[in-house]
Amino acid sequence: MGFTRAKPDEAKAAPRDAQVPAAAAFGPGNAAMFLDLLPVPAAVVEMRGRGFEFEAVNRPFRLAGLGTVASESPLIRLLGMRLRRFLESNETHEEIAWQFGDEVDCRYFRVMFARRADKRGGMRCMVTLVDQTAELRTEHSLRREMMTDSLTGLPNRAGFSDEVEAVIGPDNREQHAVMVVNLDRFSRVNACMGGLAGDELLISVARRLKGALRGRDVLSRLNGDEFGVLLTLDEGPTDALHVAKRIHAALANPFRLSDFEIRVDCAIGIAMGADNDGDPEDLVRNAQFAVKRSKQTGRTEVYHTRAFDIAREQFGMETELRRAIETGALTLSFQPICDLASGKTTSFEALARWTNEEGHKLSPNDFIPVAEESGLIVPLGRWAMDEAARTLAEWDAAAGGDCGIKVAVNLSAIQLQRDQIPTMVKSALDRHGIGGDRLTLELTESAIVTDPDRIAQTMKALKDLGTTLAMDDFGTGYSNLAYLQKLPIDLLKIDRSFVSGMLADRDKIAIVRAVLSLAQALGMQTTAEGIETNELAQTLAALGCTYGQGFLYARPLEKDDAFAYLKARKGP
Repeated sequence: MGFTRAKPDEAKAAPRDAQVPAAAAFGPGNAAMFLDLLPVPAAVVEMRGRGFEFEAVNRPFRLAGLGTVASESPLIRLLGMRLRRFLESNETHEEIAWQFGDEVDCRYFRVMFARRADKRGGMRCMVTLVDQTAELRTEHSLRREMMTDSLTGLPNRAGFSDEVEAVIGPDNREQHAVMVVNLDRFSRVNACMGGLAGDELLISVARRLKGALRGRDVLSRLNGDEFGVLLTLDEGPTDALHVAKRIHAALANPFRLSDFEIRVDCAIGIAMGADNDGDPEDLVRNAQFAVKRSKQTGRTEVYHTRAFDIAREQFGMETELRRAIETGALTLSFQPICDLASGKTTSFEALARWTNEEGHKLSPNDFIPVAEESGLIVPLGRWAMDEAARTLAEWDAAAGGDCGIKVAVNLSAIQLQRDQIPTMVKSALDRHGIGGDRLTLELTESAIVTDPDRIAQTMKALKDLGTTLAMDDFGTGYSNLAYLQKLPIDLLKIDRSFVSGMLADRDKIAIVRAVLSLAQALGMQTTAEGIETNELAQTLAALGCTYGQGFLYARPLEKDDAFAYLKARKGP
């Protein structure tokens, strides 16, 4: 768009669509009159030599604080180089975003340079500015709200991700790490004291965490009870571990809520930038993965690639295990349990066995933890209970009546929490016509301490069905004697870690003797696991142990082999 003045005759002779538009039809005085008609700041600028002059400016331009003299105008001072390049180019239009003012009074404009395409445009152009300050401030405010946790005022998950991606690049990964802090038992505070108390606790925790960090560290709240920290590593990876120690120390003192003092512990996972060559967002996910391991180990965990590979293997195993349960690809093996005094086989322990689709036999130590973590332990446990009852019914049918044997089935702690165990056991017994007195149900100490009151009700319901209740792996867990006295436990199983090598270890003998004395005082029977020699079996019998289980008698057997073993031991 040009601004040279046209001769009167030329203007009259020109066709309508060829007339010079806008301010180009006016002289310098008329240009000012035309610009005053525009509702936005506007100016006609001419470049003369190395400088600029305003040929005309309108009132909104002056009110915007953009001046009336080119040499004093912030527009020329800040955008002069850009304007010069435009005038020296062949472009007719150029649009740019421009920020003007300090942080408090900052204003945002969309700036347009425009001139005619022919030579009459020369070194002159019109500059218009559209004020976008209110629009952008609203946008920034909404974005800030979207990126901020409303309770603590910290960045939320999305805000933290933006911060991580903005700070960490390919050239500075080694200088940063991401830490995730997960609060223990927070859900219990919410459940017992209400949401307001939980919110108060989170605010207090956020303050302490902030106090434990250094100036350049960035704290965020990722979700309900999980915080993220973007760490700057001045002295290398040890910085992250030092910060973790400070966080544990900061949370060591109890928090006071109403009339209660609450101790808050946490699990901490760290992902080092140096160990990640992918997306910076991967650091957050890696740190969250490390937190899961921290919950299991009870210490601060640093993410390692091998740990992630193991997790991927477990996810693959979870998929295969789900399919195996659905298709009935698992089997039960049965290991005999014998009366140490008479040598008679009194029961079998049912043990889950799995050969995967590739023909590999997987140990229960590998797939049972995967089943518990994924929730598959519930259908797996139901299958095991039904299969044990079915096998007992088949043995009875083959024996022409009650074959005189019990089957022991393990109940997982997760299964006890998530399933209606008494209903499930009764259904299996009814379905196969088996009495409850034919089952021994083995629970671990960890299963009992998770929710003692609820487990006590479950155990009472199981006793009403006539089942025998055993505490498995006694001595390896909490060994709370109060539970033994209050709960209807019939039998203690002494873990193989105490039995194996017992004859050569006085401490183990002392432990076994103490367990046997305790069981006798409480009127309970006992089973020793891991018996591999006659000498060990005789010693345990002399000490008062009731039953024995181990390779001395037999390894776990398929159900048909177990029945054949039973018939052979009974004789003709």
